[in-house]
Amino acid sequence: MSILISLLITVLVIGLVLYLVRMLPLDSQIKNGVQIIVIVIGIISLLRYLAVF
Repeated sequence: MSILISLLITVLVIGLVLYLVRMLPLDSQIKNGVQIIVIVIGIISLLRYLAVF
């Protein structure tokens, strides 16, 4: 059950960070780069919770 809660919290945090990045007044290339970094970090953390790494 704690794995499910951890996964849910991780997905919510990733979504919140992506939303906040979209709200920043930055160049579109910088926003895309930051969004890709956040998604990669989120996928890695999700895979760690699933015991892949």
